[in-house]
Amino acid sequence: MIRLVIADDEQLIRGALAALLALEPDIDVVGEAQDGAGAVSAALAHRPDIALLDLEMPGMDGVDAAREIIAQSDAVVVIVTRHARPGALRRALSVGVRGFVPKSTPAGELADIIRRVAAGERYVDASLAAAALTEDESPLTPRETDVLRLTDQGLPLKHIARELGLASGTVRNHASSAIIKLHADSRQSAARIARERGWI
Repeated sequence: MIRLVIADDEQLIRGALAALLALEPDIDVVGEAQDGAGAVSAALAHRPDIALLDLEMPGMDGVDAAREIIAQSDAVVVIVTRHARPGALRRALSVGVRGFVPKSTPAGELADIIRRVAAGERYVDASLAAAALTEDESPLTPRETDVLRLTDQGLPLKHIARELGLASGTVRNHASSAIIKLHADSRQSAARIARERGWI
């Protein structure tokens, strides 16, 4: 049996995925979560073979949750997304995610992908892979990326400085640089633009 944890902040989608995949004779849905932090907790509690994570969840997104799950357990991660962006695919692959599929994937096909990934394969949706080859690279430096990622999580500047071990003025400078590069009008809008392009 392939033990599976499912995380999605939309209860209807999470419930539907769990119900449909539980019908498969070789898949056992052992846990569910409604956000990234819950996905990490469920993966550590249930020790699944596969963690099936939604990309866009409040707080800790699917890629950040995948990073924690992969670091702390033997689970393999597959990410599903409604708004698949190539930058997000790159982030996912960089942390060790083994599958990346759109939410439009039929349940039977998703079950086959889960089996393939559980058997050691990597699966990336062909259209997402093609788009990743043509997308512009992020213009952000690693520090600017960190600042915008924490901004996107709702942290104020002072807390971002503490989290990154930087002076508030340095964080402000990184934020200003990112705002200029992304033609944004605020730190929050720069974070939103970067998230939409899959750079954070």
